[in-house]
Amino acid sequence: QVQLVESGGGLVQAGGSLRLSCAASGSIFSSNTMAWYRQAPGKQRELVASITSGSSANYEDSVKGRFTISRDNAKNTMYLQMNSLKPEDTAVYYCNAFWRRFGRLYNYWGQGTQVTVSS
Repeated sequence: QVQLVESGGGLVQAGGSLRLSCAASGSIFSSNTMAWYRQAPGKQRELVASITSGSSANYEDSVKGRFTISRDNAKNTMYLQMNSLKPEDTAVYYCNAFWRRFGRLYNYWGQGTQVTVSS
């Protein structure tokens, strides 16, 4: 069983910063990819950023240059540093971890943390 627990969400003014954390526990395969997704009201969940166990990162275009994804493999923790926040960044942010092993896909989600950016 794998558990992902997000923290760090909250209310911030436009232009401000927040740092999200995702702590993973349980039977986690060492070679995995972790990611942050977000879902705004009335919209589909979208990928914000992802990072491999080797720390290769990718970002959605609207957050490039503002958000930084990172991870500490020793602590099984992933982070999302969000700077220059905009009202359109308001959403529930979800942590995701997945890997393939012996032909099977393992895919896990956290419960989400609310980020609200006021104008």
